[in-house]
Formats: sequence, C-alpha cells, structure tokens
Amino acid sequence: MNSPEFDVIIAGCGPTGAMLAAELRLHDVRVLVLEKEAEPVSFVRIVGLHIRSLELMAMRGLLERVLQHGRRRPAGGFFAAIPKPAPKGLDSAHAYLLGIPQPVIARLLEEHAIGLGAQVRRGCAVAGIEQDDEGVTVEPAGGERLRSRYLVGCDGARSTVRKLLGVGFPGEPARTDTLMGEMEVGVPAEEIAATLAGIREPHHRFWLRPFGEGVYSVVVPAAEVGDHSIPPTIEDFRQRLRAVAGTDFGVHSPRWSSRFGDATRLAERYRSGRVLLAGDAAHIHPPIGGQGLNLGVQDAFNLGWKLAAQIRGWAPETLLDTYHSERHPVAADVLDNTRAQLELMSPEPGPRAVRGLLTELMDFDEVNRRLIEKITAIGVRYDFGEGPDLVGRRLRDIEVEQGRLYDLLRRGRGLLLDRTGRLTPGGWSDRVDHLADPTAAVDVPCLLLRPDGHVAWIGDDQRDLDDHLTRWFGEPVT
Repeated sequence: MNSPEFDVIIAGCGPTGAMLAAELRLHDVRVLVLEKEAEPVSFVRIVGLHIRSLELMAMRGLLERVLQHGRRRPAGGFFAAIPKPAPKGLDSAHAYLLGIPQPVIARLLEEHAIGLGAQVRRGCAVAGIEQDDEGVTVEPAGGERLRSRYLVGCDGARSTVRKLLGVGFPGEPARTDTLMGEMEVGVPAEEIAATLAGIREPHHRFWLRPFGEGVYSVVVPAAEVGDHSIPPTIEDFRQRLRAVAGTDFGVHSPRWSSRFGDATRLAERYRSGRVLLAGDAAHIHPPIGGQGLNLGVQDAFNLGWKLAAQIRGWAPETLLDTYHSERHPVAADVLDNTRAQLELMSPEPGPRAVRGLLTELMDFDEVNRRLIEKITAIGVRYDFGEGPDLVGRRLRDIEVEQGRLYDLLRRGRGLLLDRTGRLTPGGWSDRVDHLADPTAAVDVPCLLLRPDGHVAWIGDDQRDLDDHLTRWFGEPVT
C-alpha cells in the first residue's frame, strides 16, 4: 500500500470539521476536508456561541474576529426558556452569549483552517471507507480513492461515515416536531404583542420575536413529525400559527425555514480503529438551550491535539482513547438536559407544575448557577482521578505578566504555569510552554494546562510534574 497522502481526512466542513482541521494544522498535520455541498449554505440562521466556545475562540486568537459579526446578549434564560437572569460573577471573562449567523461562523472557521494550510474540497461526498492497520482508504462519490492515516466523520446527524462504520446510534426517535424560521409579518408589532398576551394555554415551543426591519423569528409546534430534510413551506407556518394563536400574523417572505424534532441519539463509540466521530455525527438532540454547535466545536478542541500527538508520534498509548472517555459523558449529559427541558416546555399539567417549581428554585443562586454552567459547558469536569477540584476543569482567562493567559495558548501547546520559579517542562519543552509568573491570579503554586485549556495537574514537586507530563505528553526528548 502506498504511503498516505494525508495524515487526516475530515468528512464535513461545518463548524466542527473546520475547527478540527485548524487544530490539526497547528501541529503541521496534513489535512484534507471533504464537503459534500458544492457551496456553503446561504440561508441566514442565527446560532448562539456559549461561554465555553467563546473561551476557545479566545485561546486561538479568533474571538475579536468573531465578535465583529455577532451580537452580544446576557447569558441567561437558556434553560427551558425560563426567564431568569444569569447569576452574578460567572467564572469567565466572556460571560455572555454571542448571536451570530451560522453561515458566518462556518465561513470564519473554514477560512481559519485554510489560512493554516488545510485543504478543502467541496462537492465531494464520502461514499466508501476501508481501514487497515496502516490507514484508511476513502472513496469520494465519483472521485479517486484517497489514502490517509486517520478519518474523522464530522458529517452531521445522517453521517455516512458513522453508517459505513456500523457504529450504533441508540436513542429515541422524534415524537414531536417544531417549525422554525425567520420571515416578515403583515401586522403591527402591537397587534402581535396583544395576541401573544391573550393566549391562555402556555406554549413554550411557540414564539414570535422581532429580528429587525419587520422580520421575526417564528417558532411553532408542527402538526406531526415530518421529513426533516424538506423545509416547511410558508403555508405550513400559516396553518400552525392559526391553530395555536388564531391568526397567521400575515407571515410572508421567509428568509429560511426548517423543522426539528426531539430525537436524541448518542453514538455507542466515538472511535473505531482509525476512524473517529465528532459533532452531530456522534450525537443529536433538540436545539433547546442552543448547545448543538457548541458541543461539536468543543469535541473538535478535545480531539485535535490528541490526534495530532498520535500522528506526530509522541502520544501516550491511551491518549487518543480519552477522546471518547471524556466527550461521550459530556454529550450524554447534554442529551439528558435537553430531554428535561423539553418536558418542562410541555403544556400538560404535570410538566407545568414542575416548571413552576423549578422557576421558584432558580431564584436560589446555586440552582441558577448550576444550570447556566451546564448549558454553557463551563461546568464540565473531566475525570482525571483524585486531586483538587480544579483538576479536570477548564481554567478561566486570567491576567498574567505577559497579558492574558489565553493569548499564550494560541499555538495549541500545553502550558506550565509556574508561580514558584522552580519547575520546568524540561524534555517536554517541544510540546509544553513555560510561564514563570509569581503574580498569576491563581491560588495554587503551579499548574499544567493541556492544549484545550483543561487543568491536568496542580502541585509544586518536579518529579510529580514529570509523571503527569509523561501521562499527557508522552516520553521526554533526551
């Protein structure tokens, strides 16, 4: 077999695939991204970047570019659309939500990946895969066979890669559907507000929210579960609006429309030999709380440096397997919290009673904080074994002598933050940077950060540090 032309082929150039490609290119990995769509999506759907995703953008120097195209809003009211403000003092320098058009964030991340040297081929769908001990052969539809050392399926909920692998995708099928879109209305805003206020029965999956210049975001329950690959028509919206609100508000001229269901599914495994899954190819859930895109981007951040380490030859034996062991439970938790949110949005008496009780409980700061941290992913703690609570968690963007901590992570390397001035990364200095800063705003003597910003170790003993450097960054260079 000829030696692979690429180190990694990625199926899918959405935000997850593009972010993964960029992360791999930080380590000079040869990357090819295959995208089945010939052109980027044109409809303008607004998505939200949550706190943890904003932090990741800051770590790679992307945040200012992203902020130029988005609109900030307070980080509150996410959980089941219960209108509670975010608790004060969230542990982040970026404690807000950024609304941004989905085509824009996809374009920015693709440009970032290409700027770092990734290749992207559009109109090129994966049709077949074969793997062996040395690599993966990928067959694009109607194209030549391609060879790479690894393949990552970032090709969405209907992932071809996952199906070709035969990886199980257990969960629940959709029981209900919701129509969503942006369109113009034919009545004044005052009439819309009065009509909504007069609806007696609560419908938490129904709203009209102004989007500017006479355009509204419209969400309304569908009559039945339908084909999600076929966008609903404007007549579908009119019929459902009349059924729920007694009027269709004169909606017309849709910018985009889609339907989503409450299906929840999680891949049985994220890795099968030399093929891995990320983003919607690995997990699907309702968009309640706006976690989907964020979850996929965070998958890419977790996987990128580990897969690069495997290719560069310094990864510890079990490092790549920690991608599944760390991210699979995170996705399972997201599936569970979206299930809970959907129950709380039901108009049935039982869920309405529970919603009322939770609304009261969210007045307690600890309850509200726990739910916000869950939705925005800043509460994620990977299981690294025994140790201080901060171990396994991400570290916020603190001030250091050289400016901001996240600015020092732009190369995708590990970082030893040393407040004692006595420790060193030694033989790992080709993979781990060293910052000796006695003034750093942390309450520990020293800590070791992984390239994804999670704390791998806390202490002040060089031998203990060396053990943890070996655990995460392989054998030292002698």
